Amino acid sequence: MAATVTCGLTAGLFYAYACSVMPALARVDDRTFIEVMQRVNVAILNGWFVLGFVGALLTTAAAVALHLPSDGHHALPATIAALVLYVAAIGVTRSINIPLNDELEKAGAPQRIADPAAVRGRFEPRWVRFNVLRALLCTAALGCLAWALFLDGQS
Repeated sequence: MAATVTCGLTAGLFYAYACSVMPALARVDDRTFIEVMQRVNVAILNGWFVLGFVGALLTTAAAVALHLPSDGHHALPATIAALVLYVAAIGVTRSINIPLNDELEKAGAPQRIADPAAVRGRFEPRWVRFNVLRALLCTAALGCLAWALFLDGQS
């Protein structure tokens, strides 16, 4: 249950960015976009985010481990699939989104950036594309965990 809830929180976060935050920011000027994303990238590093993001990894791994020695082997493939999908989402985050966030931060204060359109252009399209991928991976992991709960309820 904890794996499903925490994975759902993370899937929901990435989904909310994909369908509301980033489309809204697509309509603002370059300096505003950069400033907001720089602030978000700082603000998101908090305990509530860590609870969902890291919690989903830990609880999903625990769900896999708990199904190994028990009679719950029927739910094991779904929990393993969820873990693989979630680890893939973390991989995307670590290898694509975080480096882009770091690059955006290194650009400096938006008011001092000589070519904010170029900075935004290097960041926004790729970040948005890979955020959608993270949302899909986390949502698929959530679906696998929900299926595992269903299968557990059948036994």
